[in-house]
Amino acid sequence: MKKISLALLPAILFFFLSYYLLTIPGKELPEVSFFDKIPLFDKWVHIGMFSILVYLFSLAFKQQIITNKRLLPLLAATGLVYGIAMEYVQKYYVANRSFDLTDIIADGVGCVIGALLIHWQIKRSRAKQESI
Repeated sequence: MKKISLALLPAILFFFLSYYLLTIPGKELPEVSFFDKIPLFDKWVHIGMFSILVYLFSLAFKQQIITNKRLLPLLAATGLVYGIAMEYVQKYYVANRSFDLTDIIADGVGCVIGALLIHWQIKRSRAKQESI
């Protein structure tokens, strides 16, 4: 059990970082004109954050994912539920932030990407073990 708790540390730290970033009041968000030139920059940030979040949690439970095929989709779905919840938090509790359906879509894409990365990593490690 100790291994799991240590493996969870990066995921938990990133979870709190994402929570902080998603609850910064709108007026306190930095205005950087460079990023304004990147099309859909905000959506890329959501995709990246949720990819990392699902990847880190999946990495912590990698051995359990190998034995339980339902765990990986469950982790990805949990990430999406978190993203949806955060949109409501932004709408109702964070000043100058709002609910955005396209952010939820980007969160979902990120969750799928994070799950796919772990899936491919598991497949690759299995293929290496079989070739030995």
